Amino acid sequence: QVHLVESGGGWAQAGGSLRLSCAASGGAFSSGMMGWFRQTPGKEREFVGVLGWSRGGPSYTTAILADAVLDRFTMSRDSAKNTVNLQMHGLQPEDTAVYYCAATNSRLPVSGARLGRNYDHWGQGTQVTVSS
Repeated sequence: QVHLVESGGGWAQAGGSLRLSCAASGGAFSSGMMGWFRQTPGKEREFVGVLGWSRGGPSYTTAILADAVLDRFTMSRDSAKNTVNLQMHGLQPEDTAVYYCAATNSRLPVSGARLGRNYDHWGQGTQVTVSS
């Protein structure tokens, strides 16, 4: 059973930075995708970014980010720790949300990677609050 644990959430002032991490345990992702979604009360879950990688065949690591965060957020992976990170800079109050980590062993197309229903595993979420 894969278990995802997010960490690094908290409070930041507008313009500040936070780094979220998602650690996967209970399963080996020799290839797969780990993504970040966020949600605020009364709103639908929103895609933030996804990082996919493969060790079989052509090796690749690629990240896709939502337009709203493309110039402020970056994603990285620590394969040794089975962890994916979301580095957030230039935070704005509209970034306030609960951030969820999601993972799948599937190799999703770009359009599919943006949909939460295509992920098999989810973390419990971590709150990010940005004040103006």
